[in-house]
Amino acid sequence: MTTPPPLSTAAPNRYKKPNYHLLHALPLPLSVTPLPPLIPHNPLSLVHIIIAYLFPSNLSHPPSLHRGFFHASTRSVHITDQETIRAFWNHGFFGKGNLSRSEPTWVTRRRRALGVIGRDEALTAEEVTERRRGERKEFKKERARLEKEKRNRQLAEEGKLTLEGNEDQEGAASASSSSTARTVHFAPLEPPSSRRRSLERPVADVEDIEHLQLTLEEAFFLSFGLGVLELTDADTNKKIPQKDILQLFRGHMHFPPQSPQSSFEPDDPFMLSYVVYHHFRSLGWVVKPGVKFAVDYLLYNRGPVFSHAEFGVLILPAYSHPHWANDKSRKEGKELRPWHWLHSINRVSSQVKKTVILVFVEVPPPLDDDKEIGVVGLLARYSVREVALRRWLVSRNRD
Repeated sequence: MTTPPPLSTAAPNRYKKPNYHLLHALPLPLSVTPLPPLIPHNPLSLVHIIIAYLFPSNLSHPPSLHRGFFHASTRSVHITDQETIRAFWNHGFFGKGNLSRSEPTWVTRRRRALGVIGRDEALTAEEVTERRRGERKEFKKERARLEKEKRNRQLAEEGKLTLEGNEDQEGAASASSSSTARTVHFAPLEPPSSRRRSLERPVADVEDIEHLQLTLEEAFFLSFGLGVLELTDADTNKKIPQKDILQLFRGHMHFPPQSPQSSFEPDDPFMLSYVVYHHFRSLGWVVKPGVKFAVDYLLYNRGPVFSHAEFGVLILPAYSHPHWANDKSRKEGKELRPWHWLHSINRVSSQVKKTVILVFVEVPPPLDDDKEIGVVGLLARYSVREVALRRWLVSRNRD
């Protein structure tokens, strides 16, 4: 009696990943210098804090602002400078590559496909994840095969299965495969010059044609909230003043786009989405679009390279102010939603192990025509309420 070989439970070989903790050490594209500690029994420590606050050793903002190009056709801001792309992605995970799923890695993948760099050289997060999934899939196939062999041997020992018939069938299958393997197909001949070029390693590098694409909310947060981005109109190549960016983005969130000089309602799409975006970014979350999972935003604890998104955000306007008491069209059309809509989204989020967060944005009444306030005052008129929604399952929530 022969003992079956043990199941191979060893983890597949992992590829060396970049040091993400060092690469994404800063949560925002700003340089923050902590103040020295305050020692109560040492009065000179207070002087040290005042000097460090008034005369910082490092500047928080870059010497020259990063530059982005606003494209009305795509309703987004394009970043073409490589240094700016690295700063925005590595420090806050802003935007996405227009030729990549998330991180702009098209040029690296293209260079590897052409043989400019090695197969295991400069692996991106997307490639590491793809290889790890492939290894896990092969590992599961091998484990299932070994378990099937073990089960067949056990049944054969109990007299419930005869392995001779299976072996004959396997022998016949191998003989048929070997007979078919004798068929030879000749490929068309290539000229010597083309064969020589295919064996040579490419010398010329690949031109990077990928750019970072920012949503309007991300661009306004970087421009207004952090002050590290200046915008230029891609059509006219003229700089967009800071005071005109809000009205420009509010107009392009409508379809068809409206003029920036138009009078917008307090519940226009850009204001609702940016209030929620600014709210969660100020709390330290990494906010990314969530259209893939039928939600408005996805919330990451540190970023996409560290873990999956934990929460999906749904933006719902709330008209609790007395000004909207008689406006039934807004309450019935925007505030009230059918139950099957919420049930469908909650079911999708539960399948991918995400918690749905209902974010109710309290819409303020319209401003008077003769009253002008800045962006800070305009955002202060909005308030946000969060409600966590979980799908109750009988099999999982018995206790």
